Amino acid sequence: MELSYLSKGKGKDLVFFHGYGANKECFLRQIDYFSRSYKVTAFDFPGFGKSDALPFPFSVGDYAAVTETFLSRQGIIKPFVVAHSFGARVAVKMAAQKDVFDRLVLTGPAGIIDNRNAAYRLKIFKYRLLRRFSVRYAEAHCGSKEYRCLSPLMKESYKKIVNEDLRLAAKRIRCPVLILEGEKDSATPLRQAKIYAETIPKAKLVVMKNCTHFAFLDDPLAFQLSVEEFLS
Repeated sequence: MELSYLSKGKGKDLVFFHGYGANKECFLRQIDYFSRSYKVTAFDFPGFGKSDALPFPFSVGDYAAVTETFLSRQGIIKPFVVAHSFGARVAVKMAAQKDVFDRLVLTGPAGIIDNRNAAYRLKIFKYRLLRRFSVRYAEAHCGSKEYRCLSPLMKESYKKIVNEDLRLAAKRIRCPVLILEGEKDSATPLRQAKIYAETIPKAKLVVMKNCTHFAFLDDPLAFQLSVEEFLS
């Protein structure tokens, strides 16, 4: 597959993994900053940005395999990685399987399934009931706004992704990990970041005050300083 990417700077490799529905350009401010000290690479996952569309519904493991191939072809070996949200899913999956990263930063990390309470189960029941009468209506009116905007193929991929809990994978990570979590993150709440911090053997959790799911955009300077200190 052809993946769109950009590279800037010289030195130790630092790679950025973007979130679901986003692209490499969301990290432009971080790329400009870190390219002063590192060779920074950011790419679009398949199905996003300017990269090729998915040939079939990808799982997290499929994204991890394509990413590993991409890094190998770029000659990037044991880089530092900064991964946001869905990108953290891919990074966790990769780091659990092989010793591929030197150090890993997770911000707003997705991949922990929790709090599927009665309200959640009711939504699933409603969706499955509506599908019996009209698949089109169910797909158009159920699920998150993010989900409803996806193509049929991407919806099937999305289901695979969000229904995989990565706790067991997190236990197998051996590289040092910094978790930067926004205090006001409602997409991947603080409780999920705490689970990652308790599960990953060499993890440190830093809560960023007054920040949302996009802490690296809400307070870029604080984000940069925390990452810089961790990597150095």
